Amino acid sequence: MQQAVAAAARAAGLPEPPSPHECAIGLGLAGAHVKARCDEFLRQAPAYARIALDHDGCTALLGAHGGRPGVIVIAGTGSVGEALHADGRRESVSGWGFPVGDEGSGAWLGLSAMREAQRALDGRGKAGALAQAVWGLAGGTREALFAWCEHAGQHAYAKLAPLVFDAEPADSAAAELLQQAALELEAVALALDRDGRLPLAVLGSVGRRLQSRFSPAVRERCVEPAGDAVDGALHLIRQALAS
Repeated sequence: MQQAVAAAARAAGLPEPPSPHECAIGLGLAGAHVKARCDEFLRQAPAYARIALDHDGCTALLGAHGGRPGVIVIAGTGSVGEALHADGRRESVSGWGFPVGDEGSGAWLGLSAMREAQRALDGRGKAGALAQAVWGLAGGTREALFAWCEHAGQHAYAKLAPLVFDAEPADSAAAELLQQAALELEAVALALDRDGRLPLAVLGSVGRRLQSRFSPAVRERCVEPAGDAVDGALHLIRQALAS
């Protein structure tokens, strides 16, 4: 954190970074929804004047709606939905992690694409544009796909997601995967706000590409994000100082 504070001071044109007891820090960190991790992080952190810590979905939510009530659906490498309701209640949906969850994400699409490639190689499916694209990246033999999958994780599978978008015009399997991904993300938005009373911001590279596939009723709720996770971290600081 000290390096981040020093970089922020340089960006602000300060001659030197302030000391920890002069700083309030706002942080949105993956995994911060687990209390034990937060406690350990705060135990080891320098003695800042104030540390406002929450998970990265929270800062994205606060930034996207300027700290006001709203819903976000994020789909990049992973996926998650967050809501801030008018009564101050916060809610999370999805975001269970790869490979068991994160439906509609880049990693989910990539894993689905790999399954298509494996089925086609076995003769259980059509060797369409998507399967051939995966073969071109990961290998077109049984041994090559075994080797690729053995070492692949969430980020490696997410790198296959662009192949699904590229193959869509020539491959019905790719088109079906993209439609299913959009339905998964739409289900997250509906679970967070069934009545459609809150504005919805769709974030992440995959989410933004899938937004146009949502149903008309859900698309009507979509708004452009007012800010990003950095803006959300500033909201955390303001809330902490106000309290």
